[in-house]
This record gives sequence, C-alpha cells and structure tokens, in this order.
Amino acid sequence: MTSFDRFQVSPDADMEADMEKQRAELAAIIRRNTSEDGSYATAVGSLFMSRHTQSHDFAPVLAQPALCIMAQGRKEVRLADEFFNYDPLNYLVVSVSMPLSGRVVNVSPLEPILAVRLDIDPAEITALIADAGPMGVPTRPTGRGLYVEKIDSAMLDAVLRLARLLDTPKDIAMLAPLIRREILYRLLRSPQGHRLYEIAIANSQSHRISQAIKWLNGNFEQPLRIDDLAKEVNLSVSTLHHRFKAMTAMSPLQYQKQLRLQEARRLMLTEGLEASAAGYRVGYESPSQFSREYSRLFGAPPLRDLARLRLTV
Repeated sequence: MTSFDRFQVSPDADMEADMEKQRAELAAIIRRNTSEDGSYATAVGSLFMSRHTQSHDFAPVLAQPALCIMAQGRKEVRLADEFFNYDPLNYLVVSVSMPLSGRVVNVSPLEPILAVRLDIDPAEITALIADAGPMGVPTRPTGRGLYVEKIDSAMLDAVLRLARLLDTPKDIAMLAPLIRREILYRLLRSPQGHRLYEIAIANSQSHRISQAIKWLNGNFEQPLRIDDLAKEVNLSVSTLHHRFKAMTAMSPLQYQKQLRLQEARRLMLTEGLEASAAGYRVGYESPSQFSREYSRLFGAPPLRDLARLRLTV
C-alpha cells in the first residue's frame, strides 16, 4: 500500500463531510430567522422554520401535508399508537392531513431543535406528474400517510437552496417555485415516493381516501354516517374502513373524534368558550361524554388541561 492509498479519503466520507457542512449552514439560516422559540412563517410562503430550546411532552395538532427536515436535534411524532422519529439524517413526510402529536426531548438553549417545514399542496404533485409524464414510480398498496426516509445530498441541497433565498428576497418570486418543484420531484423519486404518487392520482383508492379525509376536516361537527361518506368518495364501506385505517391508523369515527376534541381545545384556549359550549360547538350533545373523551386524549379534564396549558404559555 502506498502512502497515497493510506491517506486517500473515500467518496462516501467526502459526501458525509459535505452534508455536514450543508446541515450547519441550514442550521445557521434557521437561527437567523427565528429570534426565539416557536414556528415562523418566511418570505418563501410555504416554508416555515422553528426553534425549540425546551423539552415538551406530546402536543396534539392537526398536521397538514408537509416535508419536515431537522437541521439539529430530534423529534418524536405519534400517530395513534405508533411512533416515528426524525433527525438530521432522516426527514419526515406527512402526505395527508391527520391528527398527530409530537414532542422534543434533550434540548437546551445551547443545543436547540432547529427545523424547517415545507408545506405540500397535493395539487402541485398532481400537476408535476401530469407535466413529467411516466416517472417510473412503482405502484404499491399505500401504507401510512406518514413516513420517515433517509435524507440524501440532493434533497438536502435543494432544501438548503430554498432556505438561502431568504437572504436574497428579490430572487424568491422567480426561483422559489422552481426549487419547490425540484423538491417535490425528488420526493416522488425517493424510495417511498409511491405514497405521495398514489394520493395524487385521480380515482386511485388512496386519492379517494384523501378526499374522505378532506371531507371530514370540513364537516367534523356533523353526525358521521359511514354509508354517506363512502358514497361521497365512491368506495364501498368495507374498502373505506380498510384503506382509511391503513393510511391514518384510525377509523373515520376515531379521526372525527380527534378533530372535534382538538378544535374544542382551541376554542376554549383562544376564544374563551366554556367546556360545555365548546363541546356543543364541535358536535357533542353530552357534556359528560365530551369531558370523558377529552380527558382520554389530553390526559386531563378540560379545566385542568387549560390551566396547565396557560402555565406553559
């Protein structure tokens, strides 16, 4: 072995070093655009940045379709009874809106969570597929509408270029749509890209389930009749149940219940409604049932939960 061979750096090591530099630059951009803890909109309309310096337990939220990338730290997301972890080596994709809860641990002011979120418009995916033609995306039965995938240098580079536009605002209008399109293309071509692809294809079962989810999001306060929902999306009742649970890890009724309870919590916290009024507003006729189901989801009855939330604000 020559001295040259002994000290030669492998291509993989070079790539790892380059990706570390990209993560460090992305983290620096996030720091510049987040003055304190919270989630911040940016001048790139669909791009959000967040910083967290304190650990917090699982906080329920109705997540919208998005790509989530961590520049620093780790986050754990819960869907029903399943857990998904993502970090600087792995990104998270939410392909359909669904009730999730997330938590961050092992953070500090010196080592905060630094992350970006790029919201995904399913219509953009549909338009991209129509323009690109056959993309070689395999057709497979769609699983969860949430997945974690290992990030590669091409994806990280595209996200970093999008974030850099915040330093050159005059370029955003022209370049942001092009980079967004590249990111969506790379998502579709990734190992789990079929999950987005199937949802975007009109008349596929996955697309019809996404339409059922959309209907529930807009009508959760109404009584749910599964037969009517199945007709609405042109599926049999059994197929609706099976595919809906495969995608969201819950039945349509369980999904509706989480939507109702999360909205009731928001109404009490931000609009000052009493528990009984909030429960009635989201579709509950029985205050005792509302309180019981609220406690099951949030770990405490409404009044105690709100008092705890206000202490953390």
